[in-house]
Amino acid sequence: MASQTINLLQWMGAVARTAPALPHVAKGLWNLVTLKPDQIGSIGLRFAQLAASQPDQPALVFEGRTWSYAQFNIWANQIAHSLEAAGIRQGDAVGVLMENRAELLACVLGIVKLGAIATLLNNQQRGDPLAHSLRITKPKVVIFGEECVEAFESLPPATRAELGAQWWWEGDAAAPAGTDSLRRRTLKADSSNPPQTERITLRQPCFHIFTSGTTGMPKASVMTHYRWHRCMAGLGQLGLRLKSDDVLYCPLPMYHNNALTVSWSAVVGAGACMALSRKFSASRFWDEIRANKATAFCYIGELCRYLLNQPARASDQTHGVRAIIGNGLRPDIWETFQQRFGIDHIAEFYTASECNLAFVNAFNFQGTAGYCPLPYAIVAFDVENEVPVRQAEGKNAGTMRKVAKGECGLLLTEITDKAPLDGYTDSKATEAKVFRNVFKPGDAWFNTGDLIRDMGFGHIGFVDRVGDTFRWKGENVATTEVEAALGCIEGIEEAVVYGVEVPGADGRAGMAAIRWDHSKGALDGVALAQALHKALPKYAVPLFIRVRDEHEITATFKHRKVELKREGFDVDKVEDALYALGEQGYELMQPAHQIARRA
Repeated sequence: MASQTINLLQWMGAVARTAPALPHVAKGLWNLVTLKPDQIGSIGLRFAQLAASQPDQPALVFEGRTWSYAQFNIWANQIAHSLEAAGIRQGDAVGVLMENRAELLACVLGIVKLGAIATLLNNQQRGDPLAHSLRITKPKVVIFGEECVEAFESLPPATRAELGAQWWWEGDAAAPAGTDSLRRRTLKADSSNPPQTERITLRQPCFHIFTSGTTGMPKASVMTHYRWHRCMAGLGQLGLRLKSDDVLYCPLPMYHNNALTVSWSAVVGAGACMALSRKFSASRFWDEIRANKATAFCYIGELCRYLLNQPARASDQTHGVRAIIGNGLRPDIWETFQQRFGIDHIAEFYTASECNLAFVNAFNFQGTAGYCPLPYAIVAFDVENEVPVRQAEGKNAGTMRKVAKGECGLLLTEITDKAPLDGYTDSKATEAKVFRNVFKPGDAWFNTGDLIRDMGFGHIGFVDRVGDTFRWKGENVATTEVEAALGCIEGIEEAVVYGVEVPGADGRAGMAAIRWDHSKGALDGVALAQALHKALPKYAVPLFIRVRDEHEITATFKHRKVELKREGFDVDKVEDALYALGEQGYELMQPAHQIARRA
């Protein structure tokens, strides 16, 4: 959007444009309102019902092979009965360690049909991080694919024995010593729906989803059947609005909520089909979209930027995609992406693995993270001290203050019976994310850790993560806004912005690590500084520039900023080219202590 708020005319126009989809919107809202945590219902029950009502409808496509709802349901049932025979009961955790493939999703469905918890392990983890993930979730069985044998072998036998899990192998080759074979166990297993499925309540947990681990060891958030179904209603039916003949292409790892919860729930909510890709490839992306006849796909913002960085092709709009769903699509590339690839509806959403609410761009506004009908608040926030502001005096002393429309603040979501907080497996980590007595005695609110703009009419715009926004020259600098400015400069393929400490100066100075297109020639520090001064307030212009060949990212496309912040502008630690802002523009760095004095 050109502005950072929504006015009445824009709101009315959006509602009018959404009129043809009102049946889907109404269905989503109805399901969202009527769902109750204690009612009978589960992912497995929903899938079994679809297998009975539309047995021949395609449920999954993977690498040229298709499974109908009936076929996939039978496969999952066989896995469920095999796990039950091995002693898995309701509430037990079962680890799944695989790359994206059909077997992974079949295992997940089989696990949750028993009322057990599918622990989605990051297939990039090795050694201590993997052992940590297993210790905090305590799976009784770990099913791992042959592509993850290196991860299995990174755990010494003594560590595997200490963890106590049975290890089941899924692959064509013979199972490694000390493991069992999933295929052998399921070969003659019962294919009927497990009776446990019909007794599961929505409140029961279904998944363990791990944080991305950009800092420290990952934490495991708990996902319940209730949250999964609310996602199905809110993000899927209300936001994306698939039909039963749709195909959603998913290139994101299934251990990430955008794939497992958002995408799969949208597909199952509509009785549609998922086309699963083993890994994301920017160069093959649109070819796979066409090969799978996809009409929708899921994304993370950086995925969209990678696609934009690909050379333009005459076939860029030769596809059947009409709607996409995801989060993190930045305003600086939103319109360009939408126009280049001819996508009608972008269902951008906002939530987190542990968050109890979600927002979705159901009304197709440009640049918004969406709308939520449930209680939330955006409160004043002290960026320098990284704490929300509590009022010091008066009748509201001790309470927080909501920001006005158009202003930024910390997003809090109210914890209620309709929106319970599932949190992490670690109760202390969960409690640390809760603010109490926020507006009245006894209330409880989840701290999202995100700075948000109140756009009006229930809509929000993402600004930054707490800790990413930094304070310099007495002003708050949002890294996303500086990244957007850098992203508009020809030659800069990608930018990561962060604050670094400068000796003798208060706050943190801005620094940007950029990927430069060397086909554009050498970086022109004078032109770069001029462009940034035109686009940004003086205090927001980065003091330092670091030119890199590649950025280090997590498997879910999040940038690792911790190492960048730690290395800062120290010429003894950084091998990349470093520039500092001088009077004329960016200049190749002198020794760091001289730069520090000048700052």
